[in-house]
Amino acid sequence: MKRRILIVDDYDDLASELKKRFENSGYKVEKTESSAEGIFLESNNDYDIVITDLDIPSAQGPKNGASRSSVRFFRVDADKFNRNNFDERELRRILEIILEEKQKLVDKEKDLTKVHERIEFILPTCLSPIYTILDYLMGRIEKIGIVDTQKSNLFVALDEAFVNAVKHGNKFDITKILRIVADISPEEARFVVEDEGDGFNVESVPDPTLSENMLKPTGRGVLIIKNVMDEVNYSQKGNRLEMV
Repeated sequence: MKRRILIVDDYDDLASELKKRFENSGYKVEKTESSAEGIFLESNNDYDIVITDLDIPSAQGPKNGASRSSVRFFRVDADKFNRNNFDERELRRILEIILEEKQKLVDKEKDLTKVHERIEFILPTCLSPIYTILDYLMGRIEKIGIVDTQKSNLFVALDEAFVNAVKHGNKFDITKILRIVADISPEEARFVVEDEGDGFNVESVPDPTLSENMLKPTGRGVLIIKNVMDEVNYSQKGNRLEMV
């Protein structure tokens, strides 16, 4: 059975290119420029992946005198991708195509200081697509110029957060969903990683800097994240991490 993909794109710039590439690869693709129609189609059909690329009004309005008052909302929802013949390599390849085309569009922006993106991925739990997402996010951050990615350990911190959610949170269970959100603007980059695991008490994690914990395999990831990021907040349950 062919996998089905829905693309909701208000400017039809991303949708046309993706439709062409995916249909050439044997996928069944539908697209719409209407968010309302997208909601209707999604609720009445079974899609393996739903791609959304929309301008939405900014709740805060333009910042620092910028004229842009909207946020580019980009989401890849693949939570149903694991229903039939799950293939981690196929999912990664699909994400590579999506993000390659999305990158081309964002790079056409004349003034990146006015670009505000909210990027969301909803995926079955697996590792290899994580690195495709991580590479894309690092590229966006570098282009906007929030941090110097060559001198920062941001990649390491995000890698720890993503892998921990897959490995320790959802325990590699593909029936559980992993959610990654990045809110990127010229002012800051905010990330949320959420899994469907049992959670944990971050205060109970051993401090790896103490001599009695030096040989223990746990705690290093949490320490790295706290040292690299400006803000780190875990939910009470411990299965949702927000970083700035």
